[in-house]
Formats: sequence, C-alpha cells, structure tokens
Amino acid sequence: MSDLALARAKRRTGVLAALLAVAMIGLAYASVPLYRLFCQVTGFGGTTSTAEEAALPGASQLKALGGRTIRIRFDSNMAPGLGWRFAPRDRDVEIRIGEKRLAFYNATNTESVATTGRATFNVSPDTAGQYFRKIECFCFTEQTLAAGETVQMPVTYFIDPAILDDPSANKIKEITLSYTFFKVDNPASEPVSATTHSTASIKPDQTRG
Repeated sequence: MSDLALARAKRRTGVLAALLAVAMIGLAYASVPLYRLFCQVTGFGGTTSTAEEAALPGASQLKALGGRTIRIRFDSNMAPGLGWRFAPRDRDVEIRIGEKRLAFYNATNTESVATTGRATFNVSPDTAGQYFRKIECFCFTEQTLAAGETVQMPVTYFIDPAILDDPSANKIKEITLSYTFFKVDNPASEPVSATTHSTASIKPDQTRG
C-alpha cells in the first residue's frame, strides 16, 4: 500500500471512530428517558405502569373477581441534601384487586427557604410492577415547597386484575410502593408548586387511601 493510500485509510478510520464516539454520547443522553419509558411500559425493575381511567375494570369484571384483595404498603425515603419530612399518611391498606384507590403522602419543607424536589419510585416485588397501575401521581415532576410549607401529594392507582393470570405474580400477597425525593438544585423557571396537589380538588368520598 502506498503512503497516500495508507494516509487515506488512517483518516477514514479516524473519522469513523469520531462518529462512533458521538453516537455513543448521544445514546447515553437518550438512554435515561428511553429507559424510564421502557420501565413504565413493562414494569421492569419494579417500575409501575401508567393507565387512563378507561383502563379500570368494569363493575361486572370486579364482581367476577370475587372480592380478591391484596395489601399495599407505602414507603418513603429522602435523599441527602433535601430538608423535607416526607411520609405516607397510611403505612398500609388492604384493597380489592381492580378497584381504584387514592393514597396520600405528606411533605413538609423544614428549611427556611423555598426548595424544590423531585420523586422517583419503584414497586416491590419487581414482578408486581407492571400490575400496579398509576392513574395520577406526583413522581418525576418538580415540586416546590415554601419555607415551612406542608402539602399532601395524592396517588391514584389500582391493581390490574391481570396479575391473577400471571403464574409468577398471582401468589403475591403484599406490594410495596416506594418513593424517594431528591433535591433539585436548578429547578425549572416555572416549577410546579406542590400546593396544586391539595385535597381541595378531590371529592370527599375519595379522601381515604
């Protein structure tokens, strides 16, 4: 191979390596939202799936389930650096599979200034993740609390009756929903205030989790 051909081959290899590096960096940035979407759809790693009101079982389907119940336990955690108290209103409840339920978490900002947090979540055991269907929750949304402010954050959910048809999940007697709040150091210009999640917009007959 001539010196000119060898130089061209080296340049071509260098360009290909640079393009590969750029592609890998782009994939790394895209992987977080894609992984979150994958987990929400599949329940992988104990991530809950989302659902619309229309996905709720009808009255006839609920009746056919024969009142089968499952215990839901609520867990709360705080990452270092965020001066909040954060805990579920009820530590555990017994619910009917397929029935829409409402749970509350209480958060208090103990700092002297307004602070912003964001919650992540997971479900255990992992195999139950795809059957814990959240209709509405506060996860992944920036929540801003004024100094000393206390708010209630609701979670509307149900357990998909399909859990009873899954041999790897139909023997589960208890599911744990766990949230962890992290401090947001550079919140969005217009972060969502946690006061928008007050119980004022919730019907009285829905105030028990």
